[in-house]
Amino acid sequence: MRITVEISLYPLTEDYLPPITGFIDRLKSYKELEVITNATSTLIVGEHDFVFDILKKESAVTFESGKNIFVMKVLGFPRDIHHLYKM
Repeated sequence: MRITVEISLYPLTEDYLPPITGFIDRLKSYKELEVITNATSTLIVGEHDFVFDILKKESAVTFESGKNIFVMKVLGFPRDIHHLYKM
C-alpha cells in the first residue's frame, strides 16, 4: 500500500537549517520515495513499510544530532504531490 506523509522538522537550535537540509537530502537519496518540499513541510510518497523503515532510520540520525521535534501527518493513500505544488 502506498502512503503519503507530511513531515515538519523543528530543530531546537538557532542554527536550524543544517538539520533540516540534512534530513531532506537523506530522504531524497532514496529513489523509491517521492519527496517534495514547501516552505513548512516535506511530503513523502512511497510504500508503507519502506516509508516507515526510512523514517525510523533517518529520524534516529536526526535525533542523535541534537534536540529536534518532528510533526507528521500520515495519509493512507498516495497523493499526487508534484501536482500540489506546481508553480
